[in-house]
Amino acid sequence: MDTAFDFDRYDHIRPILWTGQALELLDQRKLPFAVEHVACHESDAVAQAIRELTVRGAPAIGIAAAWGVVLAGRAVEAADGAGALQQLEPALQRLNAARPTAVNLAWALARMRRVLATAGADWKQLLEREAQAIADEDLAANRRMGALGAALVAPGSGVLTHCNTGSLATAGFGTALGVIRAGMAEGRIARVYAGETRPWLQGARLTVWELQQDGIDATLIADSAAAHLMKTGAVQWVVVGADRICANGDTANKIGTYQLAIAARHHGVKFMVAAPSSTVDLDTADGEAIEIEQRDPGELYGVGGVRTVAEGIAAWNPVFDVTPATLIDAIVTEKGVVERPDTAKMRALFGG
Repeated sequence: MDTAFDFDRYDHIRPILWTGQALELLDQRKLPFAVEHVACHESDAVAQAIRELTVRGAPAIGIAAAWGVVLAGRAVEAADGAGALQQLEPALQRLNAARPTAVNLAWALARMRRVLATAGADWKQLLEREAQAIADEDLAANRRMGALGAALVAPGSGVLTHCNTGSLATAGFGTALGVIRAGMAEGRIARVYAGETRPWLQGARLTVWELQQDGIDATLIADSAAAHLMKTGAVQWVVVGADRICANGDTANKIGTYQLAIAARHHGVKFMVAAPSSTVDLDTADGEAIEIEQRDPGELYGVGGVRTVAEGIAAWNPVFDVTPATLIDAIVTEKGVVERPDTAKMRALFGG
């Protein structure tokens, strides 16, 4: 694809590294003050890393899980892929259970199962090749959707993003941050704002740090300041990622996304979802059918390990919410753009 900019200029971080013997994951719980890697030598360690948010972001979770299958295969002896699959199924199920909402996890594991089902004696090599393909395809998809999404943004625009959707959450370049990177490189985006994203502070800890590494200035705001920011006219687009996009365009993403979409519609701000086509789940009709992951309420009781809430207080801690398609102006994937999505438009682009 011809582009007017150098992708590598704004893309220096890689959170997932396969060494040939182990999977090394950049520990995103410790950023931005410590850049450390966790080495996973077995599939259960990968599942634990996914569950504990050592690695996070829907595409990155899928890539990590695929390498987790490769690691599980190291301990299996089988004459062919079908025999290996039978032995590997418990490990696959443990990986799948690590995070229930992000469809990329199940999608990547399904790809690994398909390879095993038809593989011969070289099934271990084919597994490794498939995991690498999943990572390579994600990077290419991100660069493609970055260009497509940036093309929708008028020059001089301000954008607001939520959570972390960049290189840290993918194989590289990012989804929503890929759009922002491409928009910055093309001179379309003049201002970038990032919400802090409570309770794990992915925006405050990860997004602004990641953009800083690439020389992109970003302004951090409290999540509760977003509507006021829109009212000032500083923002023309909200650009977010997704963990699951339904057949009708309803989108599950990090908690807080739904209220951004509501505020954006009220203020005449456009709302864009950028995600790879692997995030599209045509088998889920609408957002009502999405399982919303609940995490430990204790995550709301403090900040940075310091408790700020009195003992005996109840807390409710959903990790995701669902933005209805009616509040979304554009869904951007590497396969193309769906503007004002509905079931017919989604099926026209993604099949089914």
